[in-house]
Amino acid sequence: MNASPAVKSVNARLAEELSVGEGQVAAAVRLLDDGSTVPFIARYRKEVTGSLDDAQLRTLDERLRYLRELDERREAVLASIDEQGKLTDELRAALMTADTKARVEDIYLPYKPKRRTKAQIAREAGLEPLADRLLADPGLVPDEAAGEFVNDQVADATAALDGARQIIIERASEDAELVGAIREKFWTDGSVRTAPRSEAAAASPAAQKFRDYFDFTEPLDSMPSHRVLAVLRGEKEEALTLTLDGGDDEAYEAMVAATLGIDAAHSGAATPWLATTARWAWRTKLMVSASIEARVALRRRAEADAVAVFATNLKDLLLAAPAGTRPTLGLDPGFRTGVKVAVVDGTGKVLDTCAVYPHQPQKQWDQAKATLGALITRHDVELVAIGNGTASRETDALATELIGEIRKAGARAPAKAVVSEAGASVYSASEYASKELPQLDVSLRGAVSIARRLQDPLAELVKIDPKSIGVGQYQHDVTAGTLARSLDAVVEDAVNAVGVDLNTASVPLLSRVSGVTPALAAAIVAHRDSTGPFRSRTGLLDVPRLGPKAFEQCAGFLRIRGGDDPLDASGVHPEAYPVVRRILDRSGLAITELIGDATSLRGLRPADFADDRFGVPTVTDILAELEKPGRDPRPAFETATFAAGVEKVADLKPGMILEGVVTNVAAFGAFVDVGVHQDGLVHVSAMSDKFVSDPHEVVRSGQVVRVKVIDVDVDRKRIGLTLRLDDEPGADAKRSASKKNGDKRTSRAPRDDARGNRSTKRGRQSGQGSRSRPNGSMAQALRDAGFGR
Repeated sequence: MNASPAVKSVNARLAEELSVGEGQVAAAVRLLDDGSTVPFIARYRKEVTGSLDDAQLRTLDERLRYLRELDERREAVLASIDEQGKLTDELRAALMTADTKARVEDIYLPYKPKRRTKAQIAREAGLEPLADRLLADPGLVPDEAAGEFVNDQVADATAALDGARQIIIERASEDAELVGAIREKFWTDGSVRTAPRSEAAAASPAAQKFRDYFDFTEPLDSMPSHRVLAVLRGEKEEALTLTLDGGDDEAYEAMVAATLGIDAAHSGAATPWLATTARWAWRTKLMVSASIEARVALRRRAEADAVAVFATNLKDLLLAAPAGTRPTLGLDPGFRTGVKVAVVDGTGKVLDTCAVYPHQPQKQWDQAKATLGALITRHDVELVAIGNGTASRETDALATELIGEIRKAGARAPAKAVVSEAGASVYSASEYASKELPQLDVSLRGAVSIARRLQDPLAELVKIDPKSIGVGQYQHDVTAGTLARSLDAVVEDAVNAVGVDLNTASVPLLSRVSGVTPALAAAIVAHRDSTGPFRSRTGLLDVPRLGPKAFEQCAGFLRIRGGDDPLDASGVHPEAYPVVRRILDRSGLAITELIGDATSLRGLRPADFADDRFGVPTVTDILAELEKPGRDPRPAFETATFAAGVEKVADLKPGMILEGVVTNVAAFGAFVDVGVHQDGLVHVSAMSDKFVSDPHEVVRSGQVVRVKVIDVDVDRKRIGLTLRLDDEPGADAKRSASKKNGDKRTSRAPRDDARGNRSTKRGRQSGQGSRSRPNGSMAQALRDAGFGR
């Protein structure tokens, strides 16, 4: 089969899945194959693809990879069957219409080279005709029919029947239609059952976080991803046994019998033997394979959901509001080892570092204030960034007191904000950090990172492996390659959506720009260091190994502020500068006059400047960019103000209304830092008066929110919160949303301890979770989340 029909088939399938034109897909595929990146295609090739956006292109890219792998496997299977001399037109047609890898493997199963099976040995002993006779005529007496096949290889009639049975069982297990039907039924009707691995395991402290799964059942097709990954982790840690039950065995046995042409109602002598054979085919072969496939599908779906949650949270964190290029004091809190301090200028350059010891056991409170006050004065500090780990609240109190004293003295006081430390220790010990800050001790690098995160979260977080940022749901249980590919795409999209300052960007940040590899990023920085700042985008072509293709892909996403051409500070691609020149000629204005002149720009018609290369979509984007050149899509900077006197879980009381920051969003709710070193949970049922299917519809990571404390478990460090500020703590009254939605649970709703509440200690996750369900009273939701037990 030639490649052309396969390519067309792939394009047609992608067009159908994305609900777009096949021409759009074909154009996108050509660009991707030519080395263009998704951000570049989405932004600068709208005319070519019919304005496919980055989300559509990411889906297209992922599915394109799968469908091409499917075609490759299909070709390999066709070749294998053809070599065996068994390829018929019917078989070829079945393989050509197979739309999944699983379907291809089902069809290939009877022809797949395999080790000698019991069925193969029976065939070699001449027992296949016996199997055929018994299936064709259930009126035969099995022992009598089998007697004819006793020979040197077959000891007696019993052995002959055993061999015939193995042949029939193998036929059933290799029937593509039957295997597919059973797979679908098992998934639809099956369930997950969990129990303690043993009495000893159940009693162990390590297994207690899984105790809500000691007697648990839930349907396969509706089990939420966070609970799937929780029970799989419990199984991996040898706390749980996990069983997949397909449901009514007799129904599956009837499916097998029907496929083999066995009529259980027939009164023939061979009917009981044939019925037993159908039962064995189900229980010894098909049930096992269906269970294995269901487990794989269950994990795959759960991983896909977990990756999607992680990706959404990561995007929100990367695109969090930057505080801007202002001198910043970074504080990495600690008790015994002290508070590490770093001052950076507006560009992130380290100006000063030290350590202070205001907390126990040293308790050098006044000395610490004096040291920090001197640093603020010396470097004209405008922002104070405080890490949210151990001793965060105590350090926040120190900064609050110091800022108050500065204000009383009549001086300009800096603003302060608490910053997530997630992954900071990973950065501090990384190879890049040792090259970037070689003169600093590992402990001080964390303070530098905290300061820079406040200035520009995106620029700093790209230096850390996304998996270490700690905003995922069971990310350690997800296949590494799948997670990495998805998170890398998120980082790439975020970086290119914001744009990068070519003259200040780090190697990690530049390496996330469209078309720029890590090696090219290092070459750009080396060139910048040796020759000075870039004056124009075309200067990139002087960088070794950066050719025209790389320039095409990256130039539009790189910014040069104060350079030779004002357009180099915008998102207008250099290839489109002639369009801008035409706009200038029409308006009669200089480029410096036109940029930012909303009145003049909005009076222009994009169609007047379109041509064969640059259509209306691109010209529209150019006009919008000229109105607000280099605009940052991130929101305005804001910080949460933690309540005074609320520093630990024991300080919380039901009914308190607090301000906090969303630290993580999972399928079952959101975690909020209210300043007590332990995030609280807002269950999905406590997010709105309306039905919420996805918590991301309501909140995002990094968002400042107001919450009410509903329940506090000091011993287990669990905090129940609600976004509905009129909720009453402990009330079990049905809310309007509950009445409207009803309780749709299909099984026990355990507390998902294995996922847990993200600890404020950097890089760690433990603790609490809850079932995601669109229903119910607040009290029940809290019980699901582990409160009141």
